[in-house]
Amino acid sequence: MRVAGGAVLSRGLGRAYGDAALPSGGPVALTTHADRILGFDPDTGVLHAEAGLSLSQLMRHFLPDRWFTPVSPGTQYVTLGGMVASDIHGKNHHVHGTIGNFVRALHMAVPDGENGALRRVRCSRDELPDLFWATIGGMGLTGHVLEVELELERLPSPWIYEETSRHGSLEEVFGVLKEESKVWPMTVAWIDTSARGAAMGRGIVMRGRWAEPDEAPKEPPPWRNAPEVPPIFPSGVMNRASVKAMNTAWYLKHGRGTVKHVVGPEAFYYQLDMLTQWNRGYGSRGFTQYQCVMPSDLEAYRAVLTRFQELGGCSFVTVFKDCGEQGEGLLSFPKAGTSLAVDIPMGPRVPALVEELNRMVVGHGGRIYLAKDAFTSAEHFAQMYPGLEAFLEVKRRYDPSGKISSVLAERLRIG
Repeated sequence: MRVAGGAVLSRGLGRAYGDAALPSGGPVALTTHADRILGFDPDTGVLHAEAGLSLSQLMRHFLPDRWFTPVSPGTQYVTLGGMVASDIHGKNHHVHGTIGNFVRALHMAVPDGENGALRRVRCSRDELPDLFWATIGGMGLTGHVLEVELELERLPSPWIYEETSRHGSLEEVFGVLKEESKVWPMTVAWIDTSARGAAMGRGIVMRGRWAEPDEAPKEPPPWRNAPEVPPIFPSGVMNRASVKAMNTAWYLKHGRGTVKHVVGPEAFYYQLDMLTQWNRGYGSRGFTQYQCVMPSDLEAYRAVLTRFQELGGCSFVTVFKDCGEQGEGLLSFPKAGTSLAVDIPMGPRVPALVEELNRMVVGHGGRIYLAKDAFTSAEHFAQMYPGLEAFLEVKRRYDPSGKISSVLAERLRIG
C-alpha cells in the first residue's frame, strides 16, 4: 500500500460531531466500501470483519439470530473502525465498559518509512499491545484500522424490556439513576436544561435489559424506514425559547407514572436515527455537542448546569448517564463518574461557553469526549488526559513522520 501528498486519515460514516474525521490537508481514505464479514465463530461469538462494516449492517445480519455487539453508541450509523477509534460506550458502560473490552484483535496499516508506504500488522493484548491500546480510543491517529475481531454477545431475545419514569429535579434524577444503575444493565436519563430553580435538571430516567423469550414477541423487531428531514429550517429556529418549549413538552408528555414496555433496539438505542439528516433542524449553522464526564457529584453538575444557563446555553438532546471504571485505551473517554452530553445550537458565543465548561470540568477532575469535541484547547486537553504522553510515544514509534493526522489532531497537538 502506498499514499502520497501529505498526511492521510481514514474516515467511516462521518458521525463524529467535530473535526476528528476531517483530514488536515492530505487525502482521506473512505472505509465504507470495505465492509465484508470475513468470519464468525458461533462457539466463541467472535466476529472478524472489515472495518467499514456499519453497526446497522451488523445488527441486521446478526440480531435475528440473537447476536449483537455488547456495547452500542447512540447511532447505528457508525463503522467498526469508528467504534474502535472512539472506543465507544453506551447505556451499559457501568456494566460492560467500552467496546475496547470486547475487541480481540485489530488488523492495521501503519506507516513504514518516509516515502508514504504502509505495512500491515496485527495487534492485540498480546501482540504489539502498545499499538493496540493506543488505537483503542486513539481517534484513528495510530494507523488505518483495516479489520476488526470483535466478540459479540449472545442474547436471550432480540427485544429490550424498558421502564421509564419522570422526576422533578436534578437531585431526584441523580439519585434514581444511581440506584437503578445498581440493578439494571442499561440506564440513562434525559434532563431538562431549560428548567430553573427547584426544577433544574428535572428529567426522565430510562432503564432496560434484554427481554427474556417469554416477555418478547416471537418475531424479531421490524426495521425502521426513517424519513429524511428536509433542508428548510433557518439557522436560529433552535434557540433558548424554542428549546425551552420543546423541553417542557417532552417532560410533560411522559406523565407521572412508570411506563413499562418491550421495544426493539432501534427504539431503545437509536432514537436520533428515527429521522435521517436530523441535524438540518439546526439550520446551516448547525450545532456542537459537548460531552463530559466528572466524578458523580450532584453539586458539581448543578454548578455546570447553572453556568450553562448563565452563558446562554440551551439543549434539547441532553443525555445524563452513569459510567463505570476507566478502560485501558490511552485516550479512552469514560471514567468512573457521571457523563453529561448537550447539543448546543451554534452561535458566536459557543466557543467561550465550551471554554468555560472545560475550565469547570478540569477543576472537577473530568474530561471531554473527543468524538464530540470541536473547540477544546490543547492546554485543557492535556490536563484532562493523563495518558497523553504515553499515547504520543506510541504515535511517534509507529508514525514518526506524522503521516496520519486530522484537524482535531492539529488543534490538540496530538498528531
